[in-house]
Amino acid sequence: MKIIDKEDCMGCHACFNICPTGAISMIEDEKGFKTYKIDKEKCIKCNRCRKVCPVLSKENINNTPKAYACINENEKIKIKSSSGGVFSLLAECILNKNGVVFGAGFDNNWNVKHSYVEKIEDIEKFRGSKYVQSTIGDSYKKVKEFLEIGRYVLFSGTPCQIEGLKASLGKEYDNLYTQDIICHGVPSPKVWRKYLEFRERKDKNKPNGIYFRNKDNGWTTFSMKFDYNKTEYKEVNNKDLFMEAFLRNTVLRDSCYNCHFKKKHRISDITLADFWGIDNIVPEMNDNSGTSLVIINSEKGDKLFKEIKEKMRIKQVDFEEAIKYNPSMTKSCDMDIKREKFFKNLEKMSFDKLVNKYTTKPSIFKILISRIKAILKRILTNSN
Repeated sequence: MKIIDKEDCMGCHACFNICPTGAISMIEDEKGFKTYKIDKEKCIKCNRCRKVCPVLSKENINNTPKAYACINENEKIKIKSSSGGVFSLLAECILNKNGVVFGAGFDNNWNVKHSYVEKIEDIEKFRGSKYVQSTIGDSYKKVKEFLEIGRYVLFSGTPCQIEGLKASLGKEYDNLYTQDIICHGVPSPKVWRKYLEFRERKDKNKPNGIYFRNKDNGWTTFSMKFDYNKTEYKEVNNKDLFMEAFLRNTVLRDSCYNCHFKKKHRISDITLADFWGIDNIVPEMNDNSGTSLVIINSEKGDKLFKEIKEKMRIKQVDFEEAIKYNPSMTKSCDMDIKREKFFKNLEKMSFDKLVNKYTTKPSIFKILISRIKAILKRILTNSN
């Protein structure tokens, strides 16, 4: 009664959405990640779950990706976005066609879940990064329902979620557009809840808004920010406790350390990412308020991209050069050697003590090298 080994399951929910008898449920494992469970009494051994599992049914894509540096001309939208604000333009384009947009947003308890919107004013729900694995639920079924009645659909998610969606649909739809991201890896929802409890006790308040990529201090030094009624919590990315655990690769899903979906040739129509390394490629496109790397993977993606081009500043760049500074495009991250101890003590220690004790700090040597490189970069930039 096994689809794949649990450490390979990435929680895409394809098996859950395709099961004809409801024999598959998604339950939270000891680390807080949703994974499949099969009810032996309900299972009819039709094998559809194995057929749609993206890990077992890998699809080889042979395309010629095109890469662009892009910035939304609407300054307000760009500032609210993680990078250059391109997702909002894609979503707006689909909604203007009486379409539906699926993406990851917060629920009332700040859990991250996939849902859909049908109004332009609701796009904000999906805008901005959420560094927590989102729960797909029955979103794939709902996507199919909208597609079957002729509605346009834009589905935004991680590469594994896009592959799960495509596999569960079972066929191509001309009215479906998919957009993935260059994904570092997905942190545990259980760890996120632990952090939320810590922040509430520390700040003695409940947030009105949470922003993983606040850009008050610029795009490259983004901050974690909690908005309260009269106050706020804000800390630069590598000093916030949750972001420390995330960036040090301590709290990611097991499958993220050997991801099957980090590749150049993708099944999605469009891939979005931060354009890291932009100063080495097109420095004139960096104003430190956010620039998107947009990778076009299909003819449909190209067609959709052309519909929003007039609302952006654009510069086409060499694909290989563009992804050189975004290693997460093709390479899984290395697991923190303290990860197992972190999760073993998750229920036993306060969040701050947990992060300080069981995440591996970068060596002083690496920090010095990084600072020297930053100084040299500024000198070279100023000399030009």
